[in-house]
Amino acid sequence: MPATTSSRVQIARRHLIAAACGVLIAGPALAADPVKIGLVTALSGQSAKAGEAIQRGLTIAIDEINAKGGVLGGRQLVLVRRDDEANPAKGQVAARELIFKEKVAVLIGGLDTPVSLAIIQITNEQKVPFMGPWAAGTPITHNGANPNYAFRVSAVDEIVDKAMLQYAQNKYSVKSPGVIVVNNPWGESNMNGLVAALKAKGVKPAGLEKFEANDVDVTPQLSRLKSAGADSLLMVGNVGPSAQVVKSLDRMAWKPPIVSHWGPAGGRFSELAGPNAKDVVFVQTYSFFGKQTPVGDRVLAALKKKYPDIKGPGDVTPAVGVANAYDAMNLVALAIDKAGSTKGDDIREGFYKIGKYEGLIKTYDKPFTPENHDALNENDYVWTRFIGNEILPVDMNAK
Repeated sequence: MPATTSSRVQIARRHLIAAACGVLIAGPALAADPVKIGLVTALSGQSAKAGEAIQRGLTIAIDEINAKGGVLGGRQLVLVRRDDEANPAKGQVAARELIFKEKVAVLIGGLDTPVSLAIIQITNEQKVPFMGPWAAGTPITHNGANPNYAFRVSAVDEIVDKAMLQYAQNKYSVKSPGVIVVNNPWGESNMNGLVAALKAKGVKPAGLEKFEANDVDVTPQLSRLKSAGADSLLMVGNVGPSAQVVKSLDRMAWKPPIVSHWGPAGGRFSELAGPNAKDVVFVQTYSFFGKQTPVGDRVLAALKKKYPDIKGPGDVTPAVGVANAYDAMNLVALAIDKAGSTKGDDIREGFYKIGKYEGLIKTYDKPFTPENHDALNENDYVWTRFIGNEILPVDMNAK
């Protein structure tokens, strides 16, 4: 039966009311949509402990930010994570999934330099800001892209390499160090940096050696360095490879001072390397031991509350992963707020608009500029070693 004019008017009126209600409902819902932050890191394998530390640092920061109202006037942050298994190809797959499927506003990650270098090809191409909280390869932020979407709150190889040599000279009075690095892009980055640092100081290395990540015996390379008169070792390698260097030195009964990049901190180094793990001194950006700032006290308290396995500072291992990630996430949130949107171009510009921020590692003041995408410098490093399963500053356990 055909509708009357009156009934048609009533139906039309109901449709208009429904449409209006829909707008009212959809508006706030849209405004409250969460902002997704992607994380690609090693969550399994020998470096899983470092990946977990990064995740925990991000989570504590996100909890704090969300408790204060989130970003962009009330939108909550949500962390979406993927395991790259320390594999560049898997890292790229994970990055694409987070960018294209999950629509993340910012991608955080790349525990390993080779993974980060693989990911930034995608993030620069897709104009999605990338924030690195661990991988130290110089080319990650110095990647030649214009515009460059890669930022970092972490160590930088070429700066760490200068610091390694300086520490070795000041602490051990070395004259002829041997250089031994893992044979991958991260090792290559540091080999270049160490050679440049040595040349700048007028120091001639006893030798330059490389080893493979899956080597179980590094005795041949170490024997060449010993025969050449090396009085110390400048070492670069992740957990497993660095442990093999220590075990090979044990077999040789050779105990030179070892100054390392932070690779040993990334996982089960003390377990894999054995009793002489304590002989390796390595760089970090933060320690929860000693007197803390108010930010440090707050973060440690939050970690204890959220994670039952954390009873004290010795349980925050590696601290560098937590600290870098915590500050990185807060700076990302500030960049999003400065941008006023979740568009990649706007967030990239937002990083340059950050002023002063009282972080965990330090108080940042204009941490990023178009010329500098690294928030940390040589003044932000501390030297540590394993004592048991704890990473302690060297001045607290000096021989």
